[in-house]
Amino acid sequence: MEKHLHENGRYPVRRADGYDAIGSTETNVADGFTMVAVGDLIVSRALTNGHHPGFGDIVKILCNADVTFGNMETLIFDIRSFKGSPEAEHGGAYHISVPELGPDLKAMGFNIVGRANNHTLDWGLEGMRETSRVLDESGIVHAGAGENLAQAGAARFLETARGRAALVSLATTFAPMARACDPAGEAPGRPGLNALRLAQSIVVPPEMLESLRRVRDALPGYKAGETDPSRVMVGGATYKTGNKAGYSYEADQRDVADILRNVRRGKQFSDFCIVTNHAHEPGGWSQEPADYEQSFAHQIIDAGADAYVGHGPHLLRGIEIYKGRPIFYSLGNFFYDDLRTPAGADMFEAYGKDPRVDTDAEVTVDEEAKGYPIGEGLFYAALSAPVYYESVVTVSRFEQNHLAELRLYPIELGFSNRFANRGVPQLAPTTQAKAILERLKNLSKPFGTEIVIENNVGVIRLSPTSP
Repeated sequence: MEKHLHENGRYPVRRADGYDAIGSTETNVADGFTMVAVGDLIVSRALTNGHHPGFGDIVKILCNADVTFGNMETLIFDIRSFKGSPEAEHGGAYHISVPELGPDLKAMGFNIVGRANNHTLDWGLEGMRETSRVLDESGIVHAGAGENLAQAGAARFLETARGRAALVSLATTFAPMARACDPAGEAPGRPGLNALRLAQSIVVPPEMLESLRRVRDALPGYKAGETDPSRVMVGGATYKTGNKAGYSYEADQRDVADILRNVRRGKQFSDFCIVTNHAHEPGGWSQEPADYEQSFAHQIIDAGADAYVGHGPHLLRGIEIYKGRPIFYSLGNFFYDDLRTPAGADMFEAYGKDPRVDTDAEVTVDEEAKGYPIGEGLFYAALSAPVYYESVVTVSRFEQNHLAELRLYPIELGFSNRFANRGVPQLAPTTQAKAILERLKNLSKPFGTEIVIENNVGVIRLSPTSP
């Protein structure tokens, strides 16, 4: 039987008599369904009963939604009874939070979180498993980490009064040994996170590529043979030609196929599906997504997802509306309350500190100011500029199973506060709110998204039939 695409770009799956014979991926939420989505939850402690001016206004927004999502970029356990240890291979820092954080996140309104990111295994499998236990006991649905790839990649489900929501969580930025895998013959599966592997190429002008080719040919051990004239590999890095220097990425198609199947399956078992991707690429300095991500996000929506939520670079990137669904390329930081202790011996060593003399706070402040050292005097993504302490809380309202309105509440995380008091969000004051929203407007224009600013809130309105 010939199939014809619906206006929303998805195939109908119902027989003429209305019976769903093959598992529909149609959206099926009650009108008024709302999703709050925010970025990274880097938070070390319970906050709802503390002294944090303005935070209560944020909590009201979080609690007034059917689904409230954030990226769980920390581990939760009690260091006094913890049986694990900080891993030698980690995500750039040893994020750690006290057990009280679980029920406190629930009290804030969070009911579903992503777990796949570069910090999933900072404290080993013990940290991953203990975090799962605390979230389960707190009644917070979580996805992206598990005892094998099938578990880590599977959708997890949240029951709400307006429909059943699913979450698929993945990461393109992760420590290599954190990647989960499935059993193969007698070999058991490997615990870890749901990974989308990317092959990175460094883009250079043609004359630079020719110079690199001469370097490669002169290196000992190189055996000439058939080569791609548009690419050169030197020292394990791949270079290719382009108009300007930069980075390019190709997604592993096996991983893509697995993820798309999990999205389709998640939507078949739910009414609304969120997919979240923790992606630093091309780097924490870039306000634009990597070149692979738009086409990948479109594939995710085509597979049945109702929202694509990106995070990882710790700053805002643009918003796209695709087939009546929101794509957030990065929502930056929601919390940056980074009072992590203990810090782990490797972090002291990385910054030339002595744990017998220096404190955990001094290590963390140094890391935030300089970034994590990656060799040859280079550091990755110092988070010591105001842009990393500014973001938005997004509220998506759906009518007739399409996005009807998206509201963007600008927040600031206290950049100028002392170390112990910064990182907790409050609504940004008028001048700063306008600047945040104007920046987001400009970042979203290349995607054809129009944001109107009304009373310090960004608004995107769509008709039910908008493409």
